[in-house]
Amino acid sequence: MEEFKKDSKKSHILIVGSGIIGKFNALELSEQGYQITIVDPQTNMNSSSAALGILVSNMYQKSQGRSWELRKKSNDLWPKWIKFLRQYNKNLNIQKPLIQLTTDKTKFEKLNKFVANHPNRNLEVLKKDSSIIENISKMFKLKNLRGIISFQDGRIEPISLLKTLDTYLKTKNINFVNDEIIKIKRVNNQWISTGKNKLEIKSDVIVLCNSLDALKLINLKRHNIKLKPVLGQAIEISINEKEISLLSLPKHFSIDGKNFLPINRQRLIIGSTEEYNITPKENTFEELTNFLENKPAWLDKNKITNKWFGIRSRPESEPSPILKSLEQGLIVCTGFYKNGILLAPACSAWISNEIKKHLI
Repeated sequence: MEEFKKDSKKSHILIVGSGIIGKFNALELSEQGYQITIVDPQTNMNSSSAALGILVSNMYQKSQGRSWELRKKSNDLWPKWIKFLRQYNKNLNIQKPLIQLTTDKTKFEKLNKFVANHPNRNLEVLKKDSSIIENISKMFKLKNLRGIISFQDGRIEPISLLKTLDTYLKTKNINFVNDEIIKIKRVNNQWISTGKNKLEIKSDVIVLCNSLDALKLINLKRHNIKLKPVLGQAIEISINEKEISLLSLPKHFSIDGKNFLPINRQRLIIGSTEEYNITPKENTFEELTNFLENKPAWLDKNKITNKWFGIRSRPESEPSPILKSLEQGLIVCTGFYKNGILLAPACSAWISNEIKKHLI
């Protein structure tokens, strides 16, 4: 049986899962001076690659509780991390602002009240005659479109972020192992993780960032953790109409919970449907466009040129995400539902502080 040896001079942290959460934890911990190994059977294919990268913090309609505190923390940390990561990708940025729209009168009144009650969040109400949403209303044939705009929230392009993290991790000689961890056990104050390919990895701490698969590695009778799968979907529409330019639309916006990302003049991403399943439905297009009474001619099912999905995990009976120390040297960081990219900085900071307690 092959054995993966650790550097005896540094505490060795094993991160299981190579999505944005796993890689961001590796970034934070590497900067703290730890030896890092990331293990994943699909290092280039995970739910992070299917994410849209929407960052909703100031627009989040709560002002207290754990979720708000994590969002607020990440909101403070993201600009600092963007500045740091631009050493490895000068084009990485947060695309602002973020626009949330609705055709429902009751929902708009709630949004209007929310903005009035939070004058310090840099939000603004968008009425139906607003110039910002004029082109959206015309192109989607919507008469009562209204909403709010956040000048601090925005979007990070997920693939660009993943590639940037990969570039950084390569410069730090982070160990990447293409394998699936199938068993973990604690022996003589260390953890031994066994891979499907019989590789053994010794580490001082294990951080489980592998979504639903984390449940396979922990004692569920001892640790009452429950996760359910949530499938997010997106489609890409390509149009040929010369009189229509998708670039006349904002860079990203949502209408009644559906996200829209114009890529260029003729390509538009629409996402995401959410369902508690692991396989996508066939009527994705209908679900993503069901807010429209009369679909415009350019928004046609036959113009779908790409579709993809990602399986996330959502905690049952407790808040998302799960950030817990289960026992000495074993930490769970998973169940992010749909806020993994947004919350990555705050959660990696929590992991960094928690690991220090384990290594005392």
